[in-house]
Amino acid sequence: MQERRHLRSWLERYGAPALLACAFTAALALEVFAPGKRTAIFLASILAIVPLAGYIGRATDTLAAHLGGSIGGLLNATFGNIAELIIGAFALRAGYIDLVKASLTGSIIGNTLLVFGLAALVGGVRRPVQRFNRTAAGLATTMLLLSVVALVVPAVFHALSRRAGQEPELRMDTEIAVVLLVTYCASLVFTLKTHRQPHKQVGPPPRTSISQSIALLVGATAGVAWMSELLVGAISEAARVLGMSDLFVGVVVVAVIGNAAEHYSAVRMAAQDEMDTALAIAVGSSTQIALFITPVLLFLSYLIAPTPMNLLFSTFEVMALGLAVLTIAFIAHDGETHWMAGVQMLAGYVILAIGFYFLPVGP
Repeated sequence: MQERRHLRSWLERYGAPALLACAFTAALALEVFAPGKRTAIFLASILAIVPLAGYIGRATDTLAAHLGGSIGGLLNATFGNIAELIIGAFALRAGYIDLVKASLTGSIIGNTLLVFGLAALVGGVRRPVQRFNRTAAGLATTMLLLSVVALVVPAVFHALSRRAGQEPELRMDTEIAVVLLVTYCASLVFTLKTHRQPHKQVGPPPRTSISQSIALLVGATAGVAWMSELLVGAISEAARVLGMSDLFVGVVVVAVIGNAAEHYSAVRMAAQDEMDTALAIAVGSSTQIALFITPVLLFLSYLIAPTPMNLLFSTFEVMALGLAVLTIAFIAHDGETHWMAGVQMLAGYVILAIGFYFLPVGP
């Protein structure tokens, strides 16, 4: 037991820096000396983004602990999915609009089924049942369900009114994005001001100063931006070599990489029997993707993308979103979970991932 604890401590302290140093150096060296090795650059960039996203999360948490209250909560809410936003922005600039939309879909599906499924499985291995606040879970899953409805409406509208043309659809999508952003701002007011919970200091005070945390946040964000540019530049060739469609890359690969740090945090919290926190991470991240990241990327596409991004998701994506959100809503409604519920959610995610892998994508 003690050896296992030492190993985990060593990995948490030295594993991320070692992975970052190796992957970052490999990605830059390949880009400079072997630019034709696009698949290797793609893989090295992925491995570099994972620890960088973790450092962003660590710096944000430390700043939130220093500042406390509404300011700390706002920092966590704003930087929770910054890696996803950066990757999406570079992909938009390169014209991979469908891949960006697929990554948004994949992030919601991954957070609800993969992340919470892993959390329930890991946390339930040594405990027969894990409990969490039913009221908070119901509020979070309801917000997520309403958020996903806004992403489903454009697909239904397109199916029912094919003669409407592209311009009315794009205008409708933009107006929906405004509603999503306003709803997100209202949710921040709700959680950080009118219904704020008392701030709890968990564990010892942070050892990193505010200036050090800001430097880490800026440096890690710049690193994610650099690696994202390399990643996006190699996506098309790497997907072809690895036998994957751009849709699968967006739904599974990019989505998992962009949220890897949060995945680890949720599972770690569940292992410590902090299921309220694990659920908040999984559902909260999905809600932020739907309400904040999606409209921001849509507005950003008007400035940097060859053509503006719409909210028209494929039928399979809409189906997958609906199933994922309904699954976590059913599992969370009674305020408890166990390891078999984790297995069921993971099975659902794997089945959807297999479907996306074999889904034929037209020109």
